[in-house]
Amino acid sequence: MATLTLKNASGKDAGTIEIDDDVFGVQPNVPVMHQVVTAQLAARRSGTQSTKTRAEVRGGGRKPYSQKGTGNARQGSIRGPHFSGGGVALGPKPRKYDQKTPKKMVKLALKSALSDRANEGKIIVVDSWGIDTPKTKTAKVALDALGITGTALVVVGRDDAAAALSFRNIPSVQIIGPGELNAYDVLCNEWIVFTKDVVPASVVADRADAAKPAKQAAVSADAEVTATTESDAPYGEGSHAPLDDDSEPEGFPIKGNADSMLYHGPDSAYYGQTVAEVWFATEEAAEAAGFSKPASVQAAEEAAEEAAADDEDTKEGA
Repeated sequence: MATLTLKNASGKDAGTIEIDDDVFGVQPNVPVMHQVVTAQLAARRSGTQSTKTRAEVRGGGRKPYSQKGTGNARQGSIRGPHFSGGGVALGPKPRKYDQKTPKKMVKLALKSALSDRANEGKIIVVDSWGIDTPKTKTAKVALDALGITGTALVVVGRDDAAAALSFRNIPSVQIIGPGELNAYDVLCNEWIVFTKDVVPASVVADRADAAKPAKQAAVSADAEVTATTESDAPYGEGSHAPLDDDSEPEGFPIKGNADSMLYHGPDSAYYGQTVAEVWFATEEAAEAAGFSKPASVQAAEEAAEEAAADDEDTKEGA
């Protein structure tokens, strides 16, 4: 890691600080910076410009004069693009100018811009500003003590409100938070000033990335334990997971389909065509798990019950 001299608000040395080479020591990638800055400036455009076509301009609803006999060229409306006061042909309409930029490219552009400023010796890290009450004069004195001339980008933390209020009235200073740091603002300013608690580094991100596999492994282990516990009865009591040979588990004759959430008994016309993703011991167990009987089967059963009731009424009447 490279080392910078840590300064205080009086411009005196206050020790040293190590800066991350992955952020401040990369080879600047000019094409990437150009693409990211172009996309950022394009996103600023409001895109509200609009012109009226000949269909939107008021007037011109009737033919201005006869087709023949006047000696003029034939015209159907006085609001054509070639008329004064007419519509605009192929004019601009409201649109979005946003460009999709990959996150890795945005990060690389920022690192390239910071590395470029670091190579020029334009990065300053301050221990703390020591500003308790907002005062522009105090901020200007601090900048002069640090030897900053020209434009400066001052990165302040969320808790340093007094410093932000002190710097904001200086025309040559731009205030920005650490989460808003971007390549365009870095390139627009000659000096970049950080306090030591907001210096960007990739160490935190690397630690987070390193922690992800361990977390995922723990989650996978928990999932395996849960799966092992629930593999025999995936839908609670009375259910059974499918066997490796797709045969019927003993005592579980009802097939269930998880996609349609329907179940089919051995007497169903669709029983042979159904791929069992879960087996149930009884229809009550299937319904308790949220599965339902197909509507056609229910209608057929209701029709059979009505027919049986009609037969009984006929026998009783006879």
